[in-house]
Amino acid sequence: MPGFLLKPRIQFGSGSLGYLKQVKGRRACIVTEKIMVQLGHVDRVTRILQNRGIELEVFPESRPDPGLDLVTRGLQHIIQYRPDLLIAIGGGSSIDAAKAIMYFCLKTKEQFVEHESIRKPWFVAIPTTSGTGSEVTSYAVITDPAAGRKMVLIDDVMLPDMAILDPDLTRTVPPPVIADTGIDVLTHALEAYVSRPANCFTDIYAEKAVLLVFQNLLRLYKSPSDDAARENMHIASCMAGIAFNNAALGLNHSLAHALGGRFHLPHGRSNALFLPLVISFNAGLEEKLPTATASRYAALARLLGLPAADPAQGARALAEAVRVLRQNLELPDSIAAAGVDRARLDELLPGMVEDVLKDMCTPGNPRPVSREDVVRLYEQAARKA
Repeated sequence: MPGFLLKPRIQFGSGSLGYLKQVKGRRACIVTEKIMVQLGHVDRVTRILQNRGIELEVFPESRPDPGLDLVTRGLQHIIQYRPDLLIAIGGGSSIDAAKAIMYFCLKTKEQFVEHESIRKPWFVAIPTTSGTGSEVTSYAVITDPAAGRKMVLIDDVMLPDMAILDPDLTRTVPPPVIADTGIDVLTHALEAYVSRPANCFTDIYAEKAVLLVFQNLLRLYKSPSDDAARENMHIASCMAGIAFNNAALGLNHSLAHALGGRFHLPHGRSNALFLPLVISFNAGLEEKLPTATASRYAALARLLGLPAADPAQGARALAEAVRVLRQNLELPDSIAAAGVDRARLDELLPGMVEDVLKDMCTPGNPRPVSREDVVRLYEQAARKA
């Protein structure tokens, strides 16, 4: 049955970090990564909290593609420290790490009889990149390095209570990361818009996110000092997160999870490799039998001012617009261009295909996916997407 959940409270705009002055708590744990400490972002948070007499403990061990080992260490830390305030500051990896730590702490606390007093802390997420939308989702992506794959956790217990979108914290993000994270925003919005559970509420957020990305991402990439573009991308990331958290993701993310988990590619860059191909696949363009999804893509094409006299033309125009954007962002247009060895890809492909078919995102795709479809899409992306 359709539904729509609005959470967390969102504070946004330059200087919104100051809202932490109103947060209550006695003991806080900050989950972050070392670069956030080095850049001074963590100090900005700790100064506010210390001035309010809140005890602090910093767990600066997060890293890109957080793994189970990190989550285990963080879990032990939380159980021992028992904070009533949990703050995650950093990119999606830091926020996902904090969410996974809290998830396992609350879901497995019955195993820790001596810690029955553990309660869910008030959770504040402060993103420093504009990409994952993790600050408003019940998803967390954790890497299992031994298996070479990414695991997607889904549970509303991981939803932050508050998200602070302060674009001032994204000023240090370099252009390549702006490109990677920005294309991730676009993928979230596009997949949410055409997903099986999409509805009139999620459409509002997905449409606005798509429009903001096309209006602002390249501007910000070319001119990182563009404050308006920076703030708009931060908002777009959040809106896309709200959309897919209430709708779903799809095949594009499944393909990216399997590839990125094995070859350690940035998540947004992995998404970019497949996005035009998945649009074409979902729209039925290769078979020249446009699907109902093609009409959805055409609606977005019209929103962007692209030619869309019929569903097929609109879907093609949208796919081409994504290709042009990817090229202008200087992102690779094939798996080979991303630095992946073809022989190694061929060796790992059977396992990747199985992972795609089992991925939690695949059922949300608007078009059913077969094993042959997945192989063909990987083959196409290996040549040129």
